Amino acid sequence: MIYETDSRKITKGQIFVAISGHTVDGHDYINDAIKNGASKVIAERQVEASVPVEVVPSTEEYLKTQLAQEYASSLNNLKIVGVTGTNGKTTTCYLTYQMLKLLGIKVAYLGTIGFYFEDEISILENTTPDILTLYKLLLKVKEQGCTHIVMEVSSHSLYYERIFGLKLQVGAFTNLTEDHLDFHKTMANYLNEKLKILNYLTPDATFIANTDDEAASKFLEKWNKNITLGYHGDFQILNYDFNPARTNLEFAYQNKNYQITYNLTSKFNIYNILTAMAICHALGFSIDDIISIISKVKAPVGRCETYEVKDAFAIIDYAHTPDAVRKIIEAYLELRKTRIITIIGCGGDRDPMKRPIMGDIATTLSDHVIFTNDNPRTEDAEKIMADILNGVKKDNYEVIYDRRKAIKKGLDSLKTNDILLILGKGHEDYQIIGHEKSHLSDKEEVLKWLKEN
Repeated sequence: MIYETDSRKITKGQIFVAISGHTVDGHDYINDAIKNGASKVIAERQVEASVPVEVVPSTEEYLKTQLAQEYASSLNNLKIVGVTGTNGKTTTCYLTYQMLKLLGIKVAYLGTIGFYFEDEISILENTTPDILTLYKLLLKVKEQGCTHIVMEVSSHSLYYERIFGLKLQVGAFTNLTEDHLDFHKTMANYLNEKLKILNYLTPDATFIANTDDEAASKFLEKWNKNITLGYHGDFQILNYDFNPARTNLEFAYQNKNYQITYNLTSKFNIYNILTAMAICHALGFSIDDIISIISKVKAPVGRCETYEVKDAFAIIDYAHTPDAVRKIIEAYLELRKTRIITIIGCGGDRDPMKRPIMGDIATTLSDHVIFTNDNPRTEDAEKIMADILNGVKKDNYEVIYDRRKAIKKGLDSLKTNDILLILGKGHEDYQIIGHEKSHLSDKEEVLKWLKEN
């Protein structure tokens, strides 16, 4: 890659593109880039430098355009799948990635839990990384023989055009529920950003949509080669039953009924598994071939991750939106024999409007709730908690700000057949308080408790 935006990563002969970021201005690091070997600088203003400087109106636009012109044609030889939606992107993409691997494909996954290719896993800063990182990752695995990419496409990435220049052979929509309104302001704006995924489809691409979500119609009316799923979709849900560890699902496709068993639970994962199956089918695999490997796929880390705890169950999940929290609690209500105990908080410096809604949902649907810190960031934890409690109408809760203590209290309180839901952070192994990022993993806390007990 000839371009670089991080002065620390510059190698001899590369072109340094000085990006005026939200928190850091690349123009302040031009001299560092030159010391590290930059042969040229792209900047938005004239600067004194010992190498040629090209001034452009927008370095971000310059970089996007150059990357697309020089590398996109090569990358678009890959079969790229893009999945958008509020909830389910990670599970759907990770399931698709596993299915394709089991079907003999050299495939990479890119999304919230990282970048996966063969035995290598890289952690990413964003669900969909910046365009330079994305292009670098895709070029690297393409050189190593990768033929398929399955990637989450967030609304932020569509707004900032982080996948500019790329073309999707298959696109998919999971659902649309309230999230990121601190950024998008209205649900209409949020939907319009999601719809932009259609701009990246190849002319003969297939688009897959969950028609049980009313927003699906907005995608389907703009694209004519579609596969749908849901109670009235092409992949039609007929019947299901599940326990905390597995699901039996009966569905119909093209006038034929199928029965499958897989290692995920809950109603919302039915949509995820069917979307993943539809993607694989759109890529050319028969339903029978897909079904032959379905029992081997697993949930991604931090998504309905299930642990048996003294004749009860502890579930770790990333659910952090009102809709996701409602769906996961309702899913386990169908399974419960005794109590549902929920541990939950809300992130700081993020959409405050969803906090009272989540507080109400958690206490209305659960038998008991322990409200705790998520990632308070620079916001006062007590202010976040006050917002959450503002929506609570019942007295079946307690507040324990220390997340470790909250998890321990939840585990200590379990009785036979209880279900403990530990929500909000899932795969994350850190907590952000103020500007400090410290190690904290819900999974590790559960495993530690199991070892000690």
